[in-house]
Amino acid sequence: MASARKEIFTYEAPWQIFGLSWSTRVHESSKFRLAIGSFMEEYSNKVQIIKKATGDTDPPFYASCEFDHPYPCTKIMWSPSLTGKDLLATTGDYLRLWEMSPDPKDPMKDQCKMVSLLDNNKNSEYCAPLTSFDWNETDTSIIGTSSIDTTCTIWDVNTEQAKTQLIAHDKEVYDLAFARGKDVFASCGADGSVRMFDLRSLEHSTIIYESPPDKSPGKSGLLEQLIRLSWNKQDPNYLATFSSANNAVTILDIRVPSMPVANLQGHTNSVNAIAWAPHSSTHICTCGDDSHALIWDLQALPRDVDPILAYDASSSVNNMLWSAAQPDWISIVFDHKLQILRV
Repeated sequence: MASARKEIFTYEAPWQIFGLSWSTRVHESSKFRLAIGSFMEEYSNKVQIIKKATGDTDPPFYASCEFDHPYPCTKIMWSPSLTGKDLLATTGDYLRLWEMSPDPKDPMKDQCKMVSLLDNNKNSEYCAPLTSFDWNETDTSIIGTSSIDTTCTIWDVNTEQAKTQLIAHDKEVYDLAFARGKDVFASCGADGSVRMFDLRSLEHSTIIYESPPDKSPGKSGLLEQLIRLSWNKQDPNYLATFSSANNAVTILDIRVPSMPVANLQGHTNSVNAIAWAPHSSTHICTCGDDSHALIWDLQALPRDVDPILAYDASSSVNNMLWSAAQPDWISIVFDHKLQILRV
């Protein structure tokens, strides 16, 4: 995992960054391509497409495109498809799809247009905000979204129709993630549970974990809310999740429901994001409000494990992702900055 060269590249945006996604396609014109979303407490927010120019340029990154987005993106994700239309999805008030294309007037620039707004609230002028989503890697026509209205919705991107909408939790659903393959997904939320679903038999779901009681003031009798979920694509028996009430990351084995395999105790403040390595079944990265991004090797489980690599940012790390196309690079965002780190 270690590299002889420690490389860090930084991009500074004009606003605080939250949304983050690596492109799965590697373009000749750009060594790296990422999408970032602003976090501004107002209606009008922004998404930028960031590229790293080939060669040693200073600054190393440039924005090839910027477009307006209603409210901050709760998640941004490039299409996992390596062919066909170059699509980007975002969630906030709705699920939106955007198509990227080169700017014919400027080879450094891109054009972006919204091609779909997917809305299943046909009978209401109001929408329940979407907290997150995942794009199925095996069948790229499928996107699953999670909402504060307790539901998860499975969308067909090609027809722009909801394939199914189900009440997934007793309270708000905060995240959804597909396993390897096209049928199985899991969700987590404010009721403190991780639940597993199969698109072939949605009348049943399996509760694979419930968090411990929340000891925060005024939360007596409630379970810790589970904020995010990440599925290990190299070994789909394993999931990771974390709560809003403690600083640990919980590793789950779906073959042993309700009993965590491990609680990773490396952060000294709230955890904000988790991501499994795309190329390894035993490595995971975590980041949080303690300004740390930590990489863990879980090979020694169930024995206690400590981080094998640590990176200190200058403020709370709001989000992070491992690049599937170039797995020796990780991206983190904190304050107005995007950094990519060679690991």
